[in-house]
Amino acid sequence: MANHLSSLKRIRQNHTRRLRNRYSYKSTRTSIRKLMRENKKEQLPNIFSMIDKLAKKNIIHINKAARLKNKFSKKFLSNKSKEKDRNESEIQKNDISNRNI
Repeated sequence: MANHLSSLKRIRQNHTRRLRNRYSYKSTRTSIRKLMRENKKEQLPNIFSMIDKLAKKNIIHINKAARLKNKFSKKFLSNKSKEKDRNESEIQKNDISNRNI
């Protein structure tokens, strides 16, 4: 056990910071699981913000934050573009079928 007051203080500070970091990381992971389970695209900016905050505080690595954001962007935002492409193709098919009449 440490004898100096400064080292005792350092131990207390490290413990407090570790608990705070664990809480923020765990709450972010829980939010991500909730996002994946419910598929709510509206929550995506909030998740990105939480991930950026974790990276800024060095709780997670910057590259991990980038990977997570990229993964969720592909999963949720690409579906939107696919739906848009499908709708456009259906409109084109309808136009072509109307021209043949």
